[in-house]
Amino acid sequence: MRKLERIPLNGKLPSPKGVALAILDLCRSSDADFKDIARVAQTDPALSGRLLRQANSAASGGRSVASVTDAIARLGLGTVRNLALGFSLVDQHQDGPCPGFDYAGFWSHSLLMGVAMQAFASVSSGGAADELFACGLLAQIGRLALATAHPQEYGALLAHPDAASRLVELEREHLHTDHTELSAAMLADWGLPMALVEPIYYHESPDDSGFAPGSRPHQLVHLFHLARCVANLGTASEHERGEQIPGLLLLGSKFGLDADEMGRTIDSLMQRWREWGELLKVSTAAPPAFALMTDAQAKRGTNEYAMRVLLVEDDATTRTALHAALEKNLGHQVTCASNGREALALALETMPQVVLTDWQMPGLNGLELCRALRASEWGRTMYIVMLTASNNEQEVMEAFEGGVDDFLAKPVDMLMLRARLFAARHHNQLLEDWDRDRAKLKQFAAELAISNRRLAHAAMTDLLTGLPNRRAGMNSLSKAWAATDRSGEALAVLVLDIDHFKTINDTYGHAIGDTTLRQVAQAIERSARKNDSVCRMGGEEFLVICPNTDIKAGLLAAERLRRVIENLRVDTGKSMISVTVSIGVAAREPKMTDTDSLVNAADRALYTAKHSGRNLSCVWVNGKQRCGPW
Repeated sequence: MRKLERIPLNGKLPSPKGVALAILDLCRSSDADFKDIARVAQTDPALSGRLLRQANSAASGGRSVASVTDAIARLGLGTVRNLALGFSLVDQHQDGPCPGFDYAGFWSHSLLMGVAMQAFASVSSGGAADELFACGLLAQIGRLALATAHPQEYGALLAHPDAASRLVELEREHLHTDHTELSAAMLADWGLPMALVEPIYYHESPDDSGFAPGSRPHQLVHLFHLARCVANLGTASEHERGEQIPGLLLLGSKFGLDADEMGRTIDSLMQRWREWGELLKVSTAAPPAFALMTDAQAKRGTNEYAMRVLLVEDDATTRTALHAALEKNLGHQVTCASNGREALALALETMPQVVLTDWQMPGLNGLELCRALRASEWGRTMYIVMLTASNNEQEVMEAFEGGVDDFLAKPVDMLMLRARLFAARHHNQLLEDWDRDRAKLKQFAAELAISNRRLAHAAMTDLLTGLPNRRAGMNSLSKAWAATDRSGEALAVLVLDIDHFKTINDTYGHAIGDTTLRQVAQAIERSARKNDSVCRMGGEEFLVICPNTDIKAGLLAAERLRRVIENLRVDTGKSMISVTVSIGVAAREPKMTDTDSLVNAADRALYTAKHSGRNLSCVWVNGKQRCGPW
């Protein structure tokens, strides 16, 4: 978890203003007291009302308070600071410049998370309810920060097809940070204690925290996770709620809340969510009562075997009876066809999971329909049951060879029909499981490929300058050496070393030293020729590989680079400093046996340049060194 100043950001971050900023500054002062904070808070009637409401909320308990000073005394300076901070950000950022970022939805979710933290505080020893309300409100602030600092880039990430499942990974890949890290860094910068910041950092994946089971951080991180799941439930669509309820009940059980207690708690906090939403002008489209949601989920669960069925029967009486049995008694979605040709068209339109077809029909009969369906890729997944009054073994064998999955004798027995449909359901469940496994396998393979590319890039890249590292440079040199073996062309290398680099570090600090390295690296990369390869060998030393270059051309390239860097100026914040380099140049000679001998020759020339006054280019030719001026 990095500090805020070490996180790369293009734009400004959300920050408190006005009264909230004044309160934040006062709370940082060692001699601030309740009266000082109250005098500032009272200048903002909206903030005063919100603090009074929070102090008098049911979770706070005790007698009602009517003065802002008493409210602040009850809440505590830390909680007041956090509440003022959160309320200020809500007021300022109801909308913003990031396309695709749902500002209203963000604050709705954040507010519900805060209310949930307050409500669940009683089931954990994690902290005071009012303090946890503020922390819940701010727990996802990193998402708003990314939308504010990188509006266009973040909007593009949110539009990514995998944004819902891989948002953190995409943020790290494209923005070099993520909303969890940024949330924690901002909260720490605003003065929240690390005892709360660390659980917030891990709350989206609490099992990664490594906190000791039973400890306060362990309880807090799971409490934040539970509150986030409640916020997800409250802001989800009706269909999504049904999928989230079982997991939510399981999480509640870890805090000793059974289904009834969880339901009562959620219903209560949803009401407080609506009240706070009106106060803060935040949209709160609360879901129905928890009991109604669980009942709806249970009802959906009783019909989990419902399938799309295509019924093909030319006899109207039989078709009507089967249709009623399949749809009303068994709960399936039924489409009817009176002949094979009509069924083929409907199959393409409705994509049934099960086809119940009579065998003997005019035009396209049941077996011909089966063969036509099996001839297509989409038709091979359907479970086909043939309805027939025939017991001829040869016909039965022919039907199975044609692709039929099962038989059902006519007249149809309802018990046997139900049994066939259970078999069909099992078949379709296997197909669905296979599709999910295949999708997961493809996703895993894609993620593995991305990870491998990142690892390969990281293994060959110098993190400070972004240039290829020594390993990558020596690989490039080996390839250039092999190319000269084949073509007989010349090959030269330049080894550059920044002059008096230790003095720069000692005088101006390592941050300026790093800036110097980056700017020199960029200057070398910009000034190198198109076919040259540049890498950082380590420390303040760089290597330039020059294919099809003899010693004279290599010296000219070295002098050009030296002059470019000589004109470079590095801003230390107080002054501009100049930088120079010494350069050793060597070209491949017949006596050289490998790449190391070529680099060693350039190193010896560099050593001579260093000891001849620096800011020089020296060459190695036939075992001798020679230095400029040239």
